[in-house]
Amino acid sequence: MLVRYSSDSKGRPVKKAVIYTKDEHKIPLEQIDPDALFIIQHLKECGYAAYIVGGAVRDLIVGKKPKDFDIVTEATPSKIKKLFRNSRIIGKRFRLVHVFFGPKIFEVSTFRSIVDGSVGNAFGTMDEDVQRRDFSLNALYYDPLKEQVIDYVNGVEDIKKKVIKPVIPMDRIFVEDPVRMLRAVKYSATTGCKLPHSLKSKIRKSAHLLLPISPSRLTEELLKIINSGHSYDIVSAALDTDLFMYLQPAACSLMYENKEFEKKYMMHLQELDQLVQTQPESRLGQRLTFLICDFISSLTDWKMEISTKSAAGELYTKTWNQCRHFVLPMNPQRTELEYAIKNSLTKLGVGVRIGKKRR
Repeated sequence: MLVRYSSDSKGRPVKKAVIYTKDEHKIPLEQIDPDALFIIQHLKECGYAAYIVGGAVRDLIVGKKPKDFDIVTEATPSKIKKLFRNSRIIGKRFRLVHVFFGPKIFEVSTFRSIVDGSVGNAFGTMDEDVQRRDFSLNALYYDPLKEQVIDYVNGVEDIKKKVIKPVIPMDRIFVEDPVRMLRAVKYSATTGCKLPHSLKSKIRKSAHLLLPISPSRLTEELLKIINSGHSYDIVSAALDTDLFMYLQPAACSLMYENKEFEKKYMMHLQELDQLVQTQPESRLGQRLTFLICDFISSLTDWKMEISTKSAAGELYTKTWNQCRHFVLPMNPQRTELEYAIKNSLTKLGVGVRIGKKRR
């Protein structure tokens, strides 16, 4: 084990980070995506420090194959863009770079400063960047060329202990970005790491901070949950911490009023997880069906509607309007929600044509 030092105001050495070597972290180099390795190597050849960061490092340490490889560097977005022709700068305020290799997208960000807190956009150093990371298990930096993990925040030990600990002080972490509460319960559900009592209590007390979050951000988080293969566990944790009422208020209200609805809703989340795990290519509309099918079923006596030969088009229009409000603040792609509604109605015996996914 190595140690990274810096100097204090009097020039005395101060321990900054622990550096784990290959024999200690045991990350197989062959688990690193070769295109991610190329990006880091090219940045370093051009004189810029670069690392794999966040969830990918966490997954590699516990022996899981990462879905994504996020990269952080000291190079600015404009410099990154010049180094990789297959890239584009995204974001209006928080600018970063997407580097494309066929269908794969690698997110490359620049070290940020803490001069404006943990959500500012000023460029900074690696020592500052780590202080902006949400939780210690996501605040590790991996250098695949030296095969070293750099740990400023005891993240490796927290991963081994299966505990989620905040990096940012508790009085600021959720005030500065309330969406971190959703990430905390998601990490807990997907990694098996526990939320300490103090952190869980803080989330419950801070849940209301999600109220002004934009529908687009909440939609993004909800789609991650739906596509995770762990929606049952995540939603269960979100219900336990009072977060779900801000993600899906209509569904949450029905759960509180009707335990049978809650039982069916959660059962369908388990079926959704099975679909995602066994059919990863399934479309979003198929997955949304599991969220709305019980709601649609409760709207009317469908056997009577069918027996009285109500017009399918009219039934669909009414159902669409009610489902659109039911899923708020989530705003999924219209064609996918339409598919989910038609799929649900077809299962109820209402003859509505299900269209193909538009490309």
